[in-house]
Amino acid sequence: MTAAVTTNEAPKRASSSSTDMAALLDRMKKAQRGKKAPSYDERMHHLERLEKAILRRKNAIADAISKDFGNRSRVESLVAECFVTVQAIRYAREHLREWMEPEERQVGWAFMPASAEVVYQPLGVVGIISPWNYPVQLALAPLVSALAAGNRAMIKPAEFTPATGELLKDLIAETFDPDHVAVITGGPEVGEAFSKLPFDHLVFTGSTRVGKIVMRNAAENLVPVTLELGGKSPTIVGDDFSIDTAATRIAMGKLYNAGQTCIAPDYVLLPETKREQFVTAFKNAVTKMFQTLAGNPDYTSVVNDKHYARLKSYVDDAKNKGAKVVEINPHADTIDPSSRKFVPTLVLDPTEEMLCMQDEIFGPVLPVKTYKELGEAIAYVNDHDRPLALYYFGHDRAKVDRVLNETISGGVSINETMLHVAQDDLPFGGVGPSGMGHYHAFEGFEAFSKKKPIFRQSRINSAGLLRPPFGKAVDLFLRAVLGK
Repeated sequence: MTAAVTTNEAPKRASSSSTDMAALLDRMKKAQRGKKAPSYDERMHHLERLEKAILRRKNAIADAISKDFGNRSRVESLVAECFVTVQAIRYAREHLREWMEPEERQVGWAFMPASAEVVYQPLGVVGIISPWNYPVQLALAPLVSALAAGNRAMIKPAEFTPATGELLKDLIAETFDPDHVAVITGGPEVGEAFSKLPFDHLVFTGSTRVGKIVMRNAAENLVPVTLELGGKSPTIVGDDFSIDTAATRIAMGKLYNAGQTCIAPDYVLLPETKREQFVTAFKNAVTKMFQTLAGNPDYTSVVNDKHYARLKSYVDDAKNKGAKVVEINPHADTIDPSSRKFVPTLVLDPTEEMLCMQDEIFGPVLPVKTYKELGEAIAYVNDHDRPLALYYFGHDRAKVDRVLNETISGGVSINETMLHVAQDDLPFGGVGPSGMGHYHAFEGFEAFSKKKPIFRQSRINSAGLLRPPFGKAVDLFLRAVLGK
């Protein structure tokens, strides 16, 4: 693999036309083809350069994202975009040597003294299509895994966050050679063409609807895919857990990035006797976190007018269909709709006919349903698509185990929301409509590697028994292993 750019010359920029993207991919494949896989030292160097680039530009990253959102909490950006990504890089560097080691495998006794092993080989060029909600982390976290595995990469950021996309393009161009890592910007037509390129692996993070299109496009070239989608992540509160504590932790998960998180709690299932207590506790939690909403730089805006209108339609639809809606505006701020600061909203006793129970909400709107006994809540979860995340609040070990054993989801946090994704040694990925494949941790390195099995024959061996003409020795062997 070529070394990263180290001169002060202006970096070359990747073009976004279909022809130019295809040509760039071809150059990357040719640069990779026939060469020894990048060494441990080379991969460490690439990861170190990426880490330094993020740290050098951390304030610019926060500024660019806030520009794209209208307002994005600076702390949220520094934590979710920079800290999480840098920690992933440091974890990969710490464990890279052991990941790269060949795995010795057993050889059947009949083939001894031969040997067998599995080696991890770079796939080649990884395509990464990243979303707008965490436009840096979800572009660079897959890149960390791809680089650790020794690959090259092309990244297509979301068009909804253009300032961040341009910043990523500059950051990558200053850090890597153009045939090593490149960023391609542009609208939906560019993303469509990008997903049709014959990558060696394609990662897509986004909606289930678009994920189906990406998978269909990738299938034309038999490109393997990792799809990180989403869906309606449920939160079940057990009858033995503090409602005040649960409400505080659910509010944090629901309102971080104004709920624009693929693993945000999408709806809550509560014991029916705890509903009013939860409403009060949730109001108190919001008030403690946000003394004001309108001018509060820590309360993130909805990314654009389209998504703001979508969220408003969910709330209006719920009201029109009979739900009780509780809007939480702690100090009765007058909020200019143009700021796209959406008031935290509870939708009580929603029905299946309501839009908020059909679509992933992706905003600060939280439906609250109740159940009589835990099996009813589990059944409700299982009657719907398998979610990207599931949350359970409870101390009773038998009930915790029941929820874990009787539901299937991409990941789980017990007595917390979202933090399982921040654990560097845990894989991240969905199941069914919420996605397929994993990255993060060793699973990311594995996803972007070819696990190549290798059998090494010894000088002295019994393989001749397997070639005709077959004699008595073969008969004796077959009797020994298969019987008369």
